Amino acid sequence: MHDESRPTIDLVVFIINLMSEFSLRSAEASLKHLDQRYFLGKVCFMVTNVRARLTPLDRIVAVRQWANDLQCPLLYAEDKTIGGVGTAVDRLLVILKVSAGCVPMANSLSLANLTRYVVPEEALEWFCA
Repeated sequence: MHDESRPTIDLVVFIINLMSEFSLRSAEASLKHLDQRYFLGKVCFMVTNVRARLTPLDRIVAVRQWANDLQCPLLYAEDKTIGGVGTAVDRLLVILKVSAGCVPMANSLSLANLTRYVVPEEALEWFCA
């Protein structure tokens, strides 16, 4: 039931800096406070610093596991370049429009399938080398 006095929340975005353990743990703790109904097309993860050489692989794996388990879209953002930021914003806006019901015949529940494996596996293998 929707309370008319409260604003509608169309999308919750967790932006996680993979170079920061605090950022990862903060997102993990925040997940526990979010109503389970939001995970049905209303939550998205965006991670930064995926390509940094010092990014611990276990952090990447943890966020991928959350997105997979919760069936939420996962975006990888390159925040060091203007083009990378622009691409991340464009992808996030598409997800927001779908989640808000602004795209006819689009279902926010299927968004996770469209964004599940944005980073190729060989990019993750690069971290292990």
